[in-house]
Amino acid sequence: MRKKLFNLLIALTLLLALIPSVASAAPQGQEETVYTVQKDDNLWVIAEKYLGNGAAYVAIVVATNAKHEADSSFAKIEDPSLIQPGWKVLVPGAEEAAKLVAEGLPAVVKKLPDLEGREVVVAVENAYPPFNFIDKATGEAVGWDYDAWRAICRLINCTPVFKETAWEGIFEAAAAGEFDVAADGITIKPEREVVVAFSDPYMLYGQVVLVRADETEVTDKDTLVTLTEKTVGVQLATTNEATAIELVGEERVESYDTFDMAVVALMAGDVDAVVIDEPAALGYIAVNPGQLKIAGERFTSEALGFVFQQGSDLIEPANAALAAMTEDGTLDGLFTKWFAKPDLGGREVIVAVENAYPPFNFIDKATGEAVGWDYDAWRAICRLINCTPVFKETAWEGIFEAAAAGEFDVAADGITIKPEREVVVAFSDPYMLYGQVVLVRADETEVTDKDTLVTLTEKTVGVQLATTNEATAIELVGEERVESYDTFDMAVVALMAGDVDAVVIDEPAALGYIAVNPGQLKIAGERFTSEALGFVFQQGSDLIEPTNAALAALKADGTWDGLFTKWFIEFKPE
Repeated sequence: MRKKLFNLLIALTLLLALIPSVASAAPQGQEETVYTVQKDDNLWVIAEKYLGNGAAYVAIVVATNAKHEADSSFAKIEDPSLIQPGWKVLVPGAEEAAKLVAEGLPAVVKKLPDLEGREVVVAVENAYPPFNFIDKATGEAVGWDYDAWRAICRLINCTPVFKETAWEGIFEAAAAGEFDVAADGITIKPEREVVVAFSDPYMLYGQVVLVRADETEVTDKDTLVTLTEKTVGVQLATTNEATAIELVGEERVESYDTFDMAVVALMAGDVDAVVIDEPAALGYIAVNPGQLKIAGERFTSEALGFVFQQGSDLIEPANAALAAMTEDGTLDGLFTKWFAKPDLGGREVIVAVENAYPPFNFIDKATGEAVGWDYDAWRAICRLINCTPVFKETAWEGIFEAAAAGEFDVAADGITIKPEREVVVAFSDPYMLYGQVVLVRADETEVTDKDTLVTLTEKTVGVQLATTNEATAIELVGEERVESYDTFDMAVVALMAGDVDAVVIDEPAALGYIAVNPGQLKIAGERFTSEALGFVFQQGSDLIEPTNAALAALKADGTWDGLFTKWFIEFKPE
């Protein structure tokens, strides 16, 4: 449910001009209201109730956060999808809400179109890396176009069906409706718009000169022009073909059916250079390491768009999705993944894990194997940035000092980002937002939430030593009622044995313990804090930037959603 709501809220982030007037939609005479969040509330519903328009929830976010600065009893809303029961929020009056929205605050403003699962046939060449190509290692069709259209369809509820299509005749085929959309790194040009329609631009780029890695004479566009004995390869009927002919003359240009063929000819020495779009050049360099390079800088500036049949009813939904993906960082993440991802050259990265904190990291009882979200996450990160994760079992106590001393490269243990920890270590960008919860035995009837745990003074609370949860538990019930253990495993064993009555723990870990101890545990009430998790590094580590780039890409391409589903929703112990 949490992931579904998060996706819904992200999907609503579009152009402010599209929102209806909040003032006219709100109930007559709506005044400023202090509201306490109830179970199963979300901001969209609250805004609909009080302001007559769910999209105006941004006004509640801004008004509440402003109020929080003066009165800390009001919530600070960092992620609109993670509001908590009991939070106090401020619903502005109708006129003030309309003003806040009209001022262009960074917010959700329009519900995205819903294509109700409709199949969308996407034409791809499978010969134009990194947009679309066949992965040599796996034989799988992959690339930016695949990830982009899967992301678009996640937002507007469609099903992409990819159809391999030759470049030659692609515009005529689009005009004839042989597919719904062509995604092939296609330049928006006025003469093409006579035949087909384009989406809004999704990428700006320039053309470059691609040469062999050992080329010493052709150093840029100008030397290519001057050295009249040099020949140029291009793909037939492309913008690049027209550019190459304009630069060096038709007699020096060799045109091929695909860019794959042109690049193969370049590496074989049949031509001396290829004029090509920069993103594609980067793709060919990546899939042919050490064999190619770009000579000089890009020398044109153009825009890419998706191609549709004129009048297609998919253009507006696709543009809406592109706007949302620009706003929420998805397009940036996909660009990083396919065009600008760091390459660590196979470097080993030592990843500290406790192996006692399911579902992040733990020993599978059935197999004896160390598994969990952290293992899958770091393998995914390293696949993307070309590193080799080496997992090192590490005790929680002293983990920050060990990280600061460089005893490992990164700690992955479901660690909360806190200012006092950032004095000692550095954190990655947040990879997960979560809240703390009260974990109890399945047959517990008295402790039903945080408040009853506080009230029932005879109840004791287990935690892991030196964690955020320990500090929270002491603040809630006092130090004398808290039992601290070396690991959360020990705290949960004590709970199941009846040595303590509850455990204060992060929600993802609570779900993990419930999964590996079926029928024995449950969460009492709702999460009652909102925090963020990050990976821990030595300050100044050269791994922070590549890791953040990988995180952005993995969030954009759906990998993160998949890992969350695997370990926090679907995971069941053998």
